[in-house]
Amino acid sequence: MQSILTLNGGSSSIKFALFDSADLTRWYAGQFSRIGLADAEFEITDQRRNQTEKHSIHAPNHAACIPLLTEWLARVTDLRDLQAVGHRIVHGGPRFAEPERVTAALLDELEKISPYAPEHLPIELSLIRALAAYDPAVPQIVCFDTAFHRTLPRVAQILPIPRRYFARGVMRYGFHGLSYQYLMSELERVAGQAAARGRVILAHLGNGASMAAVRDGKSVDTSMAFTPTAGLVMSTRSGDLDPGLVEYLARNEAVSAQEFYQIVHAESGLRGISETSSDMRDLLARENADERAADATALFCRQAKKFIGAYAAVLGGVETLVFAGGIGEKSAIIRQRICEGLEFLGIEIDDARNEAHAPIISTHGARVTVRVIRTDEELEIARLVQRMHTL
Repeated sequence: MQSILTLNGGSSSIKFALFDSADLTRWYAGQFSRIGLADAEFEITDQRRNQTEKHSIHAPNHAACIPLLTEWLARVTDLRDLQAVGHRIVHGGPRFAEPERVTAALLDELEKISPYAPEHLPIELSLIRALAAYDPAVPQIVCFDTAFHRTLPRVAQILPIPRRYFARGVMRYGFHGLSYQYLMSELERVAGQAAARGRVILAHLGNGASMAAVRDGKSVDTSMAFTPTAGLVMSTRSGDLDPGLVEYLARNEAVSAQEFYQIVHAESGLRGISETSSDMRDLLARENADERAADATALFCRQAKKFIGAYAAVLGGVETLVFAGGIGEKSAIIRQRICEGLEFLGIEIDDARNEAHAPIISTHGARVTVRVIRTDEELEIARLVQRMHTL
């Protein structure tokens, strides 16, 4: 049976899934984690048998994982049946808004915009090249995480810095687009076209966290900007900051541009505020005894609440609020704290439904329907690959 493989490369991990190319049944899902560290792991789950296996591996870089992946693939399927490989590409720059088949010319173009996402694009390109070296005959399709937000109105794209930079591609791009595209398709499936065409706020709350304001099925604003560091407080990313900090820290703490980048990407957010953990579960467990943990959870919720209010203003009201991502899907207390005090917008949470992680957690008759939808970027990639392969 023919299959589609999806690859979702992160800074220290690769998530993957193998789908039936006809009906997109997920056969296997897995990930390489802690890449570059001594305790790297390779985990695979057989979805049909609900069996999981884990292996300690030597993975000094992402490309080193490809031989292990292809060796495993050869054990579970006939590689001649691999119809295509779909990749999540974090940044499409100002040009790319649709999935594209990989060519030498496309790789050259993506190399040019690598400075837009230096922690991700080089890694993702290395995976494409490693697979091409293994089997150049297998089609590879790239799916851009910024594509969903290409509908942003110009006023939302422009950053308030000298206009010459806008002409050079420095603008709001937005991210988590594959997640948002999947969430909108699920919203239409479970609630109908009218709900999906209405005024929707999507909250993807995980290690990376962002929100999007959607009207008529199109993104009209989003919290991440030129990079995924902007917007909400995240696990290790700062979210929005006073730009004057760059000069202040350079002058008073001798912090270089590279050091500042490291601070706001890897040492800030929940980890920076709490000084203990970037994991929301750890912080919730400690907040009663540790003021730093309490501060971190409170700031996370406060910032999320502020963005919901802002996007309700952008949309002229809100009819649907969707929580997704690891925190959004699994933490009832965080959802409750974010929504508390937003009754004036029509957001009212039913405590029992929320604690049960029900699909709808708003009260019966509330003006805003609040939903919890499990996002699935890998399935969205497989859908895009399937659609592209049948064109």
